[in-house]
Amino acid sequence: MTQTLPKIGFIGLGIMGAPMCGHLIAAGYPLFVHTKGRMPAFVHETRATQCVNARGVAERADIIFVMVPDTPDVEAVLFDDGGVAAGLSRGKIVVDMSSISPIATKLFARRINEIGCDYLDAPVSGGEVGAKNATLSIMVGGSESVFERVKPLLERMGRNITLVGGNGDGQTAKVANQIIVALNIEAVGEALLFAARAGADPARVRQALMGGFAASRILEVHGERMIKRTFDPGFRIGLHQKDLNLALASARALGVSLPNTATAQELFNACVAHGGAAWDHSALVRALEKLANFEIGQAA
Repeated sequence: MTQTLPKIGFIGLGIMGAPMCGHLIAAGYPLFVHTKGRMPAFVHETRATQCVNARGVAERADIIFVMVPDTPDVEAVLFDDGGVAAGLSRGKIVVDMSSISPIATKLFARRINEIGCDYLDAPVSGGEVGAKNATLSIMVGGSESVFERVKPLLERMGRNITLVGGNGDGQTAKVANQIIVALNIEAVGEALLFAARAGADPARVRQALMGGFAASRILEVHGERMIKRTFDPGFRIGLHQKDLNLALASARALGVSLPNTATAQELFNACVAHGGAAWDHSALVRALEKLANFEIGQAA
């Protein structure tokens, strides 16, 4: 007996959302989509149904994915006039894959639950490359039974898929991830800048470090970006800046000090002040270079 595939909704088809949605379409799921920006070309070339608003997606789909930039964007998609909540009926599932406030996420989940629907927060890590290659890490908050229902869909978009805990815990894991990534970018930037200023070839230094305990994905990918000066995103500084704002705001609420996270945020702020909000987050090194009055690759 042929199993009927669930109808899927996807809201937000930007740098990350478009390829993620594309994997679901390629897997044969019926898709209902809505985005504020330009509709990707592949949508016109498939049987995906375009909806005029988020409510239209929620009315037609069984499981609705949301992938938008920030907390206010998610709130608007879910609860504005013409939003997801207005189109929901009992038993449907909302999966927010955006990176937003853990505190707001718990409130959003409660409001969706009151309609008789389930909610998962499932932010991702892996950037545009991970989205295109379906290799994202996905950190999920919500009930185990709902997670098991949605997991086959998440497996179309990522590899390392973990149920962290209840609603909000997925977002907490993502904030922790962004702290680690930012501090690693800062560390790699300092190391390569130091090496270059001392007169060593930063490319060869990076190659040597990749064989030791300092090896990391950040050194591999973003270290190369720093050396080759390829700062097209990727993951925009403006978005990482937003994520560290979430970290620092949550830390204040918890009474926790995150001194190095604050330093990394100040370096991102300096990049933005120089017009770099749309640079890849590896370009944090440019703020360090300004402080040193020296650029990696420049003759010592």
